[in-house]
Amino acid sequence: MPPLPAGVYAIVDGSAARSPLDLVGAFVQGGAAVVQLRLKNVGAGELLKVAREARKLCGGRALLLVNDRPDVARLAEADGVHLGQGDLPWQAARAILGPSALIGVSTHSDAEIDAAQDADYIGFGPIFLTASKPGAPLPAPHGVDGLRRAVERSRVPVVAIGGITAATAGEAARAGARCVAAIAELCHAADPEAATRAMAQAFAR
Repeated sequence: MPPLPAGVYAIVDGSAARSPLDLVGAFVQGGAAVVQLRLKNVGAGELLKVAREARKLCGGRALLLVNDRPDVARLAEADGVHLGQGDLPWQAARAILGPSALIGVSTHSDAEIDAAQDADYIGFGPIFLTASKPGAPLPAPHGVDGLRRAVERSRVPVVAIGGITAATAGEAARAGARCVAAIAELCHAADPEAATRAMAQAFAR
């Protein structure tokens, strides 16, 4: 299985004004290490079509993960899948995708971190206030100190998510996050490629 690379984990959200494939291309050009397709309002057939094209755009320059749908990830030959707490258990996703896929799980608490330690990485958040998931029952922001504790607790790499910007990406990196994930900061940017590059540079400093 590919190791989770360090850097920007750019999430393509279906609410953005730009098309998903435009965003994938911009994120890859901007230096994202990982691109995740999070298109919750798209049917499976359309998601598969987008995922197959996204894989070509990633072209070995960035890992491609599909949110929620291990079946689509497998058919599109993506690098793996990212699962929320309400999605299939990671063990079921592994049965669908096989041993070579990368499987990540969203976590928000110590108990969820502990339950996901046989996945390949965890997402942890929110680190800061976020408006990317309106109506979602997310806990209060954990802050950088909470992220640091999550990194110390987890045996697998941690992806920090929730309200992260280029101004805070370096803090997350210094707290031990393998990646910083962003949705609104990148998808709604006037120049998504430049925004991705700025976040990648901040993370690497």
